[in-house]
Amino acid sequence: MNIRRPIFTATLAGVSVLGLLALSACSPSGGARTEGGKLKVTASFYPMEFLARQIGGKHVEVTDLTKPGVEPHDLELSPKQTAQLGESGAVVYLKGLQPAVDDAVEQSGAKHVADAAALTSLEEHGTEVDGHHHTTGDNHSHSESEGGKDPHIWLDPVKYAEVAKGVNKTLAKADPGHKADYQKNTDALVKKLDGLNTEFKNGLKKRSSDTFLTTHAAFGYLAERYGLTEEAISGLDPESEPSAKRIKDLHTLAKEHHVSTVFFETIANPATARALAGDLHLKTDVLDPLEGINAKSRGKDYFGVQRANLAALQKALGSK
Repeated sequence: MNIRRPIFTATLAGVSVLGLLALSACSPSGGARTEGGKLKVTASFYPMEFLARQIGGKHVEVTDLTKPGVEPHDLELSPKQTAQLGESGAVVYLKGLQPAVDDAVEQSGAKHVADAAALTSLEEHGTEVDGHHHTTGDNHSHSESEGGKDPHIWLDPVKYAEVAKGVNKTLAKADPGHKADYQKNTDALVKKLDGLNTEFKNGLKKRSSDTFLTTHAAFGYLAERYGLTEEAISGLDPESEPSAKRIKDLHTLAKEHHVSTVFFETIANPATARALAGDLHLKTDVLDPLEGINAKSRGKDYFGVQRANLAALQKALGSK
């Protein structure tokens, strides 16, 4: 008996350890939660972080992989950030925008993942030049998602609301105890996005021009939603340089469509936009692709910056 008892207790201890391991794997506690019990959510860049915070509210702790002021397309992840993805209770990202994140999410084995690219329809965006479809810049640029699709869905409030609904489902699966709160927060956010869509529709109804010039082709979905034509200097990749032919085409186009303004953005280098504006005697202004919020942003959050974008477009297009 004396010999058997230690073996028996050791076995029991082993069972209880295994039981605990099994429990921690099944429940969102362990690595997926903070000490205070909040769900750990990792977001790939600002538009995804904003959704996670708005929907998750007080029940989540959100970490953004892209720091403010960093061009999301250029993001490289540290081993610590990669490990963090694996420990997340939920991940919110946009496949095809940041190759480093795509790889890390795949390797992480994270169970609850919301991919914004799968939550709404993605399209290809090019520009019309002299009546011919012309895809701007380098067609295989690193900022395009698979198959030449444009990833900038968050700039269209309607598509962004579709993504919000999908993020809601992922958070609810990861943390069923707070499902009702996530739903309530999502409904409130979708209502605000519907309101923003109405502001854009009404604000851009009466205008003297439909065409706007921008450094990088981030505004295809927004242009499509409100019947505008986006002409980009350098395509979907903000770092690529335009060809001489493209610059010549833009000169013609600006005259024909009474373009008043060349837009640049807060994160990318404005040199190309300024040079083109100088050549054409046009004004420059900011149209923010909302890939991150920093001190230069014309607004504290998604809604603030989108309203500043609307005001800039109204001014450039001669809205009445």
